[in-house]
Amino acid sequence: MSPGLPQPTEHRATLARSVRLLSAFRREQTDPEYFYGLMARDTVAQLRTYIRLDGATVIDVGTGTGLFARELAAAGARCAGIDHELAELVSLGEPGRNTLVASALALPFRSGSADVCFSSNVLEHVPNPWQMADEMVRVTRPGGIVFLSFTNWLSPWGGHETSPWHYLGGERAARRYERRNGRPPKNLFRQSLHPVSVAGALAWSRSRDDVEILDAVPRYHPRWANGIIRVPGLRELATWNLVLVLRRLPANEPQASDPQDQRG
Repeated sequence: MSPGLPQPTEHRATLARSVRLLSAFRREQTDPEYFYGLMARDTVAQLRTYIRLDGATVIDVGTGTGLFARELAAAGARCAGIDHELAELVSLGEPGRNTLVASALALPFRSGSADVCFSSNVLEHVPNPWQMADEMVRVTRPGGIVFLSFTNWLSPWGGHETSPWHYLGGERAARRYERRNGRPPKNLFRQSLHPVSVAGALAWSRSRDDVEILDAVPRYHPRWANGIIRVPGLRELATWNLVLVLRRLPANEPQASDPQDQRG
């Protein structure tokens, strides 16, 4: 990790935290280890508010260079990670322990094997996002937690490095990027970057009778801004990144009502 990184030990969704994360986000392209190191620490603190991590078995879907997996392990979790490309796993050297090259659409783990199934900023990069989400639920034990975050397409960063031109269309934004940079973007529209919506995530989670929605919140925002998730249209533009936290229900346990009544 980069020296001098803030090290949150308690998750508090304050305005100061939002400023810190969004300021760090400006370095996401030039110093990804700084930004994602901070995000990993913050996310582990957030995850601890839902489940005890010490001794927990965690599956990290789309583990990449393993920044999140290392923070999870530092919190006492037993972590296994998968990524669909070996190049991602070894881009910073030796891959982390218990990492596999595998597809997020067919996780190589038995059903109910994890206390936590975790994924950060991967869902928008798979061609069938809700199949990946289904797989995350499948491998989570009853009573366990699914923690799923992604950048929604209509957010200011929805086009990733082609933003904000993705608002004019993904293909057009990619062509503009290539003209200006002499190479195509890493994230190609409808190949390695897919339009996923907040509404789609809420509809998918509500369609399942085996999960309870614990939270659906904008990842970088202070707690008092959570209400934007309830507003169709606005939530797609203002969320930036959605965190969806689910609890896998034990058999025959009725599904609780949506705690935030996020209809729409």
